[in-house]
Amino acid sequence: MPAATVGQTPSLSTFVKSLKTNSIESSIELLASLLKRRQIKNSRQCALATAQLLLRVVAAERIKDPQKLIDRIRDVGRRLVAAQPREMAVGNIVRRILGVVREVIESQAGDDGSGSSAPSTPTSPAHRQSKRPMISHSFSSFTPLSHSAAMPYDMHPRPGTPMDSSASTVDGMADLAAPRRPGLASSASYASTAPQNASLLSFLEHPLGRSPAGTPPSRNSPRMTPVQSSTELNKEKIDIKAEVIDGIKELLDELEVVDTQIAESALDHIHSNETILTTTSSQTVQKFLSTAARKRKFTVIHAEAYPNDHEITHATILNGGKKSSGEDEEADERWKPLTALGITVILIPDTAVFALMSRINKVILAPHTVLANGSLLAAAGASTIALAAQAHHVPVVVLSGVYKLSPVYPFDTQELIEYGDPGKVVPFEEGDFMSKIDVQNPLYDFVDAELVSLYVTNLGGCAPSFLYRIVADHYRVEDTDLSAKTG
Repeated sequence: MPAATVGQTPSLSTFVKSLKTNSIESSIELLASLLKRRQIKNSRQCALATAQLLLRVVAAERIKDPQKLIDRIRDVGRRLVAAQPREMAVGNIVRRILGVVREVIESQAGDDGSGSSAPSTPTSPAHRQSKRPMISHSFSSFTPLSHSAAMPYDMHPRPGTPMDSSASTVDGMADLAAPRRPGLASSASYASTAPQNASLLSFLEHPLGRSPAGTPPSRNSPRMTPVQSSTELNKEKIDIKAEVIDGIKELLDELEVVDTQIAESALDHIHSNETILTTTSSQTVQKFLSTAARKRKFTVIHAEAYPNDHEITHATILNGGKKSSGEDEEADERWKPLTALGITVILIPDTAVFALMSRINKVILAPHTVLANGSLLAAAGASTIALAAQAHHVPVVVLSGVYKLSPVYPFDTQELIEYGDPGKVVPFEEGDFMSKIDVQNPLYDFVDAELVSLYVTNLGGCAPSFLYRIVADHYRVEDTDLSAKTG
């Protein structure tokens, strides 16, 4: 009798395993289905699934035209974003990979000789004048060298010219000490072995080392290295496919070590005998606090984040990293509980946040998404905590990896909010009561940039007003809108 097969719950690990056997189109449809049903959720898991899928897409593509690869990645990205538009991490990873492809294409275009062959062609005087301004021959009269070597050559006394008798004693000595510029050689002096003297301006105007008088260089004169031709540069072409795959693998490595990089700066922000307030069960925050707990003693007040995340919050405080329904099965123990490290942890309901805020030294939050203007989306209750911290002048520190930073601006904040099961707020057993009211259960809150004091990313700490610079460094303008048609 054959053994009964046990079905696995769809998750990130099962999806990654299915990539080895399924086709590309079926893998895209599978990930879109998992995102729609929220069987893969949270920013990190969605980012890892998207990067793994695009790695498979790039590896299976036969690249002849790089633009077709960009169009293919954009098409896959549009389908994934349409499946779950409020999961910003999916679009962020697609844009990061598109930026990798564009950088590889630009580097190949530079190595093809488009920029290196420019010096080999003669530059017109008008073009040279527009690039480099002419050097002025007028010198200031305040310089102490205005009567010696700093003056133009035509103003120095030449041998055989009459000199003023009043300056014969002083200027005569300066004239003997001043170096004299020899005259231009005639056309018959080609066989001369002495190197020709040239001014710095002539070298700037003739980058290939040719003499301004048209004289060929002598044997003793240094020879300039000839510019490499475009045919020699084309011999070594960049393998676009391999470079893009390496870039995606580097992005996957970044997702794996992002929490470790953020936790390295924990001792700079957490001090002894502080009272820290946090909410929800975030792996980034827990690792940040546990790293500081090795050398600091402090108190953590943990808001339970009812009704969506209170169960996993309780499990995290008691047992450490207990897996939830949407997490990987292999992640049974992601971190130790803070109580095992000697840290006092106090669990409070969300309604007691304002009453205890006067005793808090620092608030640490983990966002779901960071928007381009410095605002963020975090678990429900984060807005209340941030407003209470602002009222009591308590700094709010947000721990976020760069992969959560989105180039999207919050033009309509209500469309960014995702709503969950209303039965968690009011049970469905209260049917008569629920038929008379409209029950909403927002999963996330919008927190304005003015309520955040500092962002700590895997690149270091920065103010909310500086996030636009990080956006410009990691995303291309042409990839901001994935739904836009490319020419």
